[in-house]
Amino acid sequence: MGSVIRKAVKMPQSLDSVRMLKIKGLSVMGACGYSDIKTGRMYLQDHVLLVVLEGVYIVRYGEQEYSLRKNEMVFLHKGIVIDYEKYGEEDSRHVLDYMMFFLKDELLHEFMKISNLPVPNPVSPDPTAVHSVNERLLSYIASLKPYFEKPEAIQDELIKLKMLELLFDILDADKGLLNQILQLRQQRLTGIVEVVEKNLLNPVSLQDLAYLSGRSLSTFKREFRKVYNEPAIQWIRNRRLEKARELLTHSGMPITEVCFATGFENVSHFSKAWKKKYGIPPSAMRNRKWAGD
Repeated sequence: MGSVIRKAVKMPQSLDSVRMLKIKGLSVMGACGYSDIKTGRMYLQDHVLLVVLEGVYIVRYGEQEYSLRKNEMVFLHKGIVIDYEKYGEEDSRHVLDYMMFFLKDELLHEFMKISNLPVPNPVSPDPTAVHSVNERLLSYIASLKPYFEKPEAIQDELIKLKMLELLFDILDADKGLLNQILQLRQQRLTGIVEVVEKNLLNPVSLQDLAYLSGRSLSTFKREFRKVYNEPAIQWIRNRRLEKARELLTHSGMPITEVCFATGFENVSHFSKAWKKKYGIPPSAMRNRKWAGD
């Protein structure tokens, strides 16, 4: 398994080519223009609040998919690899307009102190969900737009104050979303099961999974075996092959597409792993299906 993190665009580290406000580790990205469909992959180094003002932005990670349209937002926690698809719609002249707010743990800690909020309960976190953007948040975003024209003229502390203002606006507008944001600050180590299940069908290496879970590679392997009673690489390969068999049996997807859809990076490796497990090449399984066996 190759390293998907090395290949993914790292955000906000790779923001230099877009309109942005960035100072002392705080980042806000703004993008507006005419856009046909664009796809890509990002590794999130910080927590991200994605707000879509016009157009469509689709986010996928693991088996989860979130589709955002005009005046919708979603919060994504750091340390994950996402695939995205974004485009402007025909009825809005293909305009795509969105903002990404990158929120560090230190900022969330400061917000909790000055707002006197209780520490959220990490046992029952609110699920990730798409939320509507209300008028107050739209007004806040409109107030940010002028700063993108001359970001070098903005005082350092102003960006920090604007980020804190965002959190206060969310506190008044959507407590469920705020709870989700603050709960993630409490999660120092992500559970082995959560990381593996979310990234099972992505072409991630064991080093990637260890990093995403906040563990060293040796600790990840040791704890994985305690949970699954099987070596990590063997368990992951078998799960991917089982999913591939399901797709070959019940869908018309070509073998190459099945290979990439189940986390394998090349067809040759996929075919060898398949034959070792099932005793026949994947093409023979497909032929048996069409023959009615």
